[in-house]
Amino acid sequence: MASRAVKAGAGGRGAGGKGAGVKGARRPEVRLPELEPYGGGPLEPDGDYDGLRFTDLDLVGQDGGGARFMDCALTGCAVDETRLHHARVLDSVLTGLRGVGTDLGSATFRDVEVVDARLGGVQLHGAVLERVVFRGGKIDYLNLREARIRDVVFEGCVLVEPDFGGARLERVEFVDCVLKEADFSGVSLTDVDLRRAAEVGFARGVDRLAGAVISPAQLLDLAGVFAAEVGVRVVGVDV
Repeated sequence: MASRAVKAGAGGRGAGGKGAGVKGARRPEVRLPELEPYGGGPLEPDGDYDGLRFTDLDLVGQDGGGARFMDCALTGCAVDETRLHHARVLDSVLTGLRGVGTDLGSATFRDVEVVDARLGGVQLHGAVLERVVFRGGKIDYLNLREARIRDVVFEGCVLVEPDFGGARLERVEFVDCVLKEADFSGVSLTDVDLRRAAEVGFARGVDRLAGAVISPAQLLDLAGVFAAEVGVRVVGVDV
């Protein structure tokens, strides 16, 4: 193992806020060993990739379903329509990935850093994410339906219309993150901290926010959404 999880302390960047009774996410601290460059060739289904560096590779349309990536660095790779369903990504750093329609359905991410990704329509439905940081970048239409998300931090990134429908989130933090038109329908939340998000917007599922923590300012911003959810009409008084 080339990494260890660290729990953010109170008052630190990853602090969950002890005063609010929120448990902070355990972040990965990935320390990669000396890596060998990937020798080339297409990804293989159920392939085993250990201690490798993938740099600026075109992985478009390749099939690595069921593959295992352990102690790896993927940097600047194109992953349009890359099939990685049931893949396992462990103790690895993914930097500058770009692509549309990447299939990571039912994948496992454990002790992983995802940095400056530029992705659209990523399929992570049914995935297991544990001790993962998404830092920077922009992801459009991220599908995390029915996923199990534990000790995950979304930091300084933009998520446009992410779908968390039916997912289970535990110790998840949104830090300096823009969350636009999120779908939280059917979610289960435990210690989900939205207080430091730069922007929060919901398309569906505001009735499922039990287990989340928001700031007073966010409460005011979302007042209209909450009122609409319970059927309250907000109408000014004519003087």
